[in-house]
Amino acid sequence: MRKLLILATVALTGCAAINESRFNPLNWFGSSQPDPAAMDVATAEVNPLIPARRVSIFRDDEPAAFAGRPIAEITELLVERRPGGAIIRATGQASRVGPFDVRLIADDTNTDPSALVLDLKALQQAGPRNTGPLARQVTVARWITDQELQGIRSITVRGATNARTVRR
Repeated sequence: MRKLLILATVALTGCAAINESRFNPLNWFGSSQPDPAAMDVATAEVNPLIPARRVSIFRDDEPAAFAGRPIAEITELLVERRPGGAIIRATGQASRVGPFDVRLIADDTNTDPSALVLDLKALQQAGPRNTGPLARQVTVARWITDQELQGIRSITVRGATNARTVRR
């Protein structure tokens, strides 16, 4: 028994030498090393995760402006703080049934740097007007980062007949 214990001790002390040798299959490829990627200056600003647009005779290269109309009345405006920014959620009542593709669009004519002015717009088809309020209700949300919120003291969402404002 004593000889077996001595033999096991000698064998285990030899494992330290095998740990760094080429006989150990875990060392065949070695550890990873940082390798700076060679970047072409022309393609340095292109994001490889976004596919390039193909040229087509069926598509206009200019993105079309949003053709939505303002929602009739803004009924609710909430700003919910989240890590990294805030979620602006607006609810409104359309004048007709069936608004779709609802968006909060920033007003480019706003000159006050401490105010964020958004317009609640949607695409709307001709439809009945005298229906329940739930059939005409729309809700939309927009994510704003902390960098975009820096210096903003008030957020205003405008509709066709009214506007709602939240201040800090």
